[in-house]
Amino acid sequence: MDGERSIERALPLRIQYHTMNSYSVINFSVLGGGGEVGANCFELSFNGYRLLLDCGTHPKKEGSEGLPVFDMATKPPDAYLVSHGHIDHCGAIPVLNRRFPDVPGYSTPPSRHIVDRMLHNSVVVMEMLAEERGIPGYPLYDHYDVGCAMRLLHAQRFGMPFTPGDASDVEVTFVHAGHVLGGASILIKIPGHTLFYSGDISCTRQLLLAGCTHPDEVSHVDTLIIESTQGATDDDGRCDYEEETHRLGSAMRRVLKRGGSVLLPSFALGRTQEMVNIVANLQMNGEIPFVPMYTVGLGRAVYEIYDKFSSYLHPGVALRPLSSTQRLGNVWDKSVVDALLRKPCIIIATSGMMMENTPSALVAQAMVRQSHHGIFFVGYLDPDTLGYKLLHAAPGESLQFELNRDPVEIVLDDIAQYRFSAHASRSELVSIVRRLNPDHVIYVHGDPDALLWMQSNAGNGARPYIPSVGETITIEV
Repeated sequence: MDGERSIERALPLRIQYHTMNSYSVINFSVLGGGGEVGANCFELSFNGYRLLLDCGTHPKKEGSEGLPVFDMATKPPDAYLVSHGHIDHCGAIPVLNRRFPDVPGYSTPPSRHIVDRMLHNSVVVMEMLAEERGIPGYPLYDHYDVGCAMRLLHAQRFGMPFTPGDASDVEVTFVHAGHVLGGASILIKIPGHTLFYSGDISCTRQLLLAGCTHPDEVSHVDTLIIESTQGATDDDGRCDYEEETHRLGSAMRRVLKRGGSVLLPSFALGRTQEMVNIVANLQMNGEIPFVPMYTVGLGRAVYEIYDKFSSYLHPGVALRPLSSTQRLGNVWDKSVVDALLRKPCIIIATSGMMMENTPSALVAQAMVRQSHHGIFFVGYLDPDTLGYKLLHAAPGESLQFELNRDPVEIVLDDIAQYRFSAHASRSELVSIVRRLNPDHVIYVHGDPDALLWMQSNAGNGARPYIPSVGETITIEV
């Protein structure tokens, strides 16, 4: 609560709750993703035109509580733009289209395919949760709603300016964000004003993807809307991507040689595909033994999209065939997991933050009872998640891996985190702000500490804003 109060004191906002129809004024409304990570959805309005940036659901909230505050959108948006296919950026699109029929959306070609797959998977997950836990309002939409939404989502190539909807004087360009396949930052030009929405952005050359790019002709934007995920994470001790790969390889080799198995909790989009190829390379180079590698459902489906759009990957990348991995079985059957762990293997399973009742949590539940395995987190961990708690737990403590089940005592102590984040480090975020030299900078997609650090250290003389959900910033052009 103290962090929240600090943010309130820090806000240099002039809050308006009415629309000003003029190119001299831009309203930026936060329907989700302000002061938090999740349900990202922002409305730009100017001269009577309304444009949504992303439309996601919140990973830590259930039912309608996880949706953006659509009541703020008192009139239908003219169009929406999707930065990439992670569910916290696209998971509410069918609800938007049901509320405001016929609103067109735009994404890059790979993202369109990924969004389709992610939304259909969300229906399956929500149906399961409705049956198991009786969550009110689930599912928020069905497969038919997803189909209707996808017919309105149009693909636009990177670097090719386009006009969203009927806005003849609005120009939008998708720019490589380097986060996941198809991930885009969004450059928006309107008469007298240029905005840049970073989306989730990475400056690092990952194994499969190059880092972000910026249009050469853009050395200044009037308004920058930038993610702040890593704002509270110190860069000290940060290894480069290749060095971190070898560190992970050494840890995996140690576990496998003593007869244990390795679990790599990974996000289905982005991290799973990276880890499959990193592990395969480590095996090919002789750094770790050849043991079976297992992947699970959605991560495998997204892998097929990576293969389909391999031309979008870093030049020279040889994507390992999906057949190099085996399909993880029914992890809800404890006998399947026990049989799997009798011989050394590598398991790449969702969720990356090890939410309860997910494949990574169910596998970990069996692994933590023994001392010879290894669990290595390879992505961001929210402090409120099971993964974060497990990483910081000591042997002898107990954690609950399945909802409505007894906690499990932890015996395993070979649990660590390796930095393979697909988000820009805070020093890289500072560099982005300095390079684009904005007059106004809006910090979003971050925890309170991260947002406050960004406001204090990354402003570069720009007027800073840290809006909360439900607030509207009025920027005079």
